[in-house]
Amino acid sequence: MYLTSFIHRNELFNIAERWFCGHLDPNDALRLTQILISDGFVLGETLEALTQRLLLRIYSEALARKRIHFKGELREIICRGNGVLGDHERELFSQYHLNPDFYYREAPIDGVMCLGRQGQLVGLYRIKRPRRIAEKANRKIANWIFSVVQHRAQEMAAERAKRSGIPLELLVTPESEMLTEFVQAERAIAQTFSEERIKFDATALTIQDVGGIKIIAEDEQLLELEDTLANDPSLTVLDKETHHGNYRARSLILESTWDPEHVIRRFRDSRAWARYTNRGISEADLKRGLESLLGDPEPTIRVELILSNFPDLVESELGSSIHEERIIAQRDSRIYRGYVPMNVEFLLEYLFAVGFSPQTQIDRLPIKLWGRYLPETLIYHVRKLYQLPQQDFFC
Repeated sequence: MYLTSFIHRNELFNIAERWFCGHLDPNDALRLTQILISDGFVLGETLEALTQRLLLRIYSEALARKRIHFKGELREIICRGNGVLGDHERELFSQYHLNPDFYYREAPIDGVMCLGRQGQLVGLYRIKRPRRIAEKANRKIANWIFSVVQHRAQEMAAERAKRSGIPLELLVTPESEMLTEFVQAERAIAQTFSEERIKFDATALTIQDVGGIKIIAEDEQLLELEDTLANDPSLTVLDKETHHGNYRARSLILESTWDPEHVIRRFRDSRAWARYTNRGISEADLKRGLESLLGDPEPTIRVELILSNFPDLVESELGSSIHEERIIAQRDSRIYRGYVPMNVEFLLEYLFAVGFSPQTQIDRLPIKLWGRYLPETLIYHVRKLYQLPQQDFFC
């Protein structure tokens, strides 16, 4: 996974790539902790500053900020309305109030809402949760591995055709034999990881939206805002996409500089270090400041900017394109569900768990790409990181 919203994206990618090959360095757990602290703080501060700059180009009034942890908090604010409402929005609000728990109220979110003078939602910024990052990396890596495995299976079929003395296009293979060849190809690919003979393509495994901003305004205001981005020397628009159909919005990938002096000062002045005293790094080391954690960071980060009018926002949170349903659809539409991509997801979840846990040293990797595991295996080892009881009946 290559997370462009992180300032240590290359270092994190290299650690993940080594872990996929089963290679653990003694300093990995400590360095992961340092990276997740520093990169999370830098991303959060940069998202806040960038969101404020963008919103001030539309809204001249003072804006309040409210931290949220669950999607229900966001949906309650949305149901306050935002000016003139249409019949469809009123109907969606009515349906929500009849059964709020039907709308994934307890889905976690690590975000901050920006509210106007009347308490209406005008913006939101969030950092994607580790579970979602691991899941998205699973899909990208699964697609990449699937193409590799498929190519190897085709080579095996070509070898059989050659042995039979017939052209490949005339080869008729029973479905059971095709499945066997695919499984054999998958095992061969898994073996290349154990032998450290495979390298990931960072471009194919890039995730651009770990940090995200959503601006809510009228369509004309959003177009004017988008036009101003081209003249901002601290921003570069790398990609644009317009979503149609049930989900409607304009998505842009922005590359932004971040201000080391401001961020380092904020880490001290806001006593942000106190939030991280449960991560296995001593209070004295954290008080030394963010500089001790930074190492050699990248000067820019990338974030996703979503531009949406209020009716489309209501549809995406309460209507036919509700966000969680899109997530479920993505999970159900995977083209490759072998044990290798599942192990990728387990291993990445464990990687983040290590970086968030009180442990700054681990002696082995409990998940290997060439092994087979149940979710209970991951749960066991994550609980162990936090020194939680394993809930065994035989004690």
